[in-house]
Amino acid sequence: MATTKGGGKTWGGRFRQQTHALVDAYTLSLPVDRRMWREEIAASIAHARMLGRQRIIPRGEANALVRGLRAVGREIEQGKFPWRDDLEDIHTNIEARLSRKLGAVGGKLHTARSRNDQVATDLRLYAMAACDRAMAAATTLQRALLDLAEANRRVVMPGYTHLQRAQPVLLAHHLLAYVEMLDRDLQRFASAGDEADALPLGSGALAGVPYPIDRAGVARELGFSRLCENSLDAVSDRDFAVSFIAAASLCMTHISRLAEEIVLWSSAEFGFLKLPDAFSTGSSIMPQKRNPDVAELARGRTGQVYGSLQSLLTTLKGLPLAYNRDLQEDKRAFFATEDTLLETLTIFAAMVTELTFDEESGRAASTANYALATDYADLLVREGLPFRKAHEVVGKLVQYAEEQGKPFSELTVQEFRRFSKLFPDDAPGLNVDDALRARSAPGGTAPRRVAAQLRKWRRKLDA
Repeated sequence: MATTKGGGKTWGGRFRQQTHALVDAYTLSLPVDRRMWREEIAASIAHARMLGRQRIIPRGEANALVRGLRAVGREIEQGKFPWRDDLEDIHTNIEARLSRKLGAVGGKLHTARSRNDQVATDLRLYAMAACDRAMAAATTLQRALLDLAEANRRVVMPGYTHLQRAQPVLLAHHLLAYVEMLDRDLQRFASAGDEADALPLGSGALAGVPYPIDRAGVARELGFSRLCENSLDAVSDRDFAVSFIAAASLCMTHISRLAEEIVLWSSAEFGFLKLPDAFSTGSSIMPQKRNPDVAELARGRTGQVYGSLQSLLTTLKGLPLAYNRDLQEDKRAFFATEDTLLETLTIFAAMVTELTFDEESGRAASTANYALATDYADLLVREGLPFRKAHEVVGKLVQYAEEQGKPFSELTVQEFRRFSKLFPDDAPGLNVDDALRARSAPGGTAPRRVAAQLRKWRRKLDA
């Protein structure tokens, strides 16, 4: 039977035989969890200081541990750290390196803690920072969308329902819808960060530790606002990780929706948007092509984030308390989600600033397909006709105009009055700008309402 050679495990005292090489390879987490080395160093320094402060180990030894950990951190940062796969994970690698530097004193770092509460602490620290990074990236995209909306505040486009032209809207109003979505995403990332903000260190493997530790002091040093109150829950809880991935899933959903509109708008069939060369690709066979690959890849990668959410939920659903090795897989899902999310937010913020819109095309499409039909119904309502009857009248008017092959603007007032005597003399002159101004209720697409929203978001984002 093949076995590993050299470097026994930290837990190997009760074993007569070393683990099979296949087991070592299968259980290895170092390639994934080494990303958390900063969190591991910080948590270990806080723990070492506490051990000395509480006289659990001599202060001199605690100070030596702190110095040694800082030296190890510098080695990692400078790319000089001798990573060893046979030591399984980030925690054991750092502890082993510390012991090589300090001798037996290095082994005292693990007093009053377990890898179970270590990894929970590291991941919570990482998650809080990841939430901050996600919020910063989402805010950058918000600013880019706001800049684009301000630069195109007069551009009109058709709004859609069922992907059919419905009513004209300002492009800025449309773009601000995504600013609103991202604001909800910010709230969810903030909430996930709050969930992660509780210190598990001091919970031990599952039952707490028999030492006079100062958990509150460690929490303050590491920036936690509170303690995990139940040791069993502390080492096995990954709800905060689920919350981050769920928030990322919704954020990617919003980006994917924007991506789909970029794909549609930049097509010849829509023609509202020109993709910049810097964010387009070509075809290997068709010289004329300009492909929206960034938007398409964002749609595709959204599914990967959904997969991470499903993966972690499935991992958690059958686990008895407390720690189980299944939880090692949480970091794969978490890190993959963060990477995809931040890459996508970053490239969209860059791409959005380069988008250009065809104002003439958007305005022309805004009146095509009788998009002002509802405005004519509203006109009749203002003349005293019940809306349901006005709806019926204008429906018949649309049918007539289609049969004549004419837009509303080419019909005479006499033709309008064939369907209702309430149509005023200037009915054929109703235009897009009239329709936009009429939508002046709060939240509507009227230019003054959109201008107010632009000012509001500029104040909020500048703050």
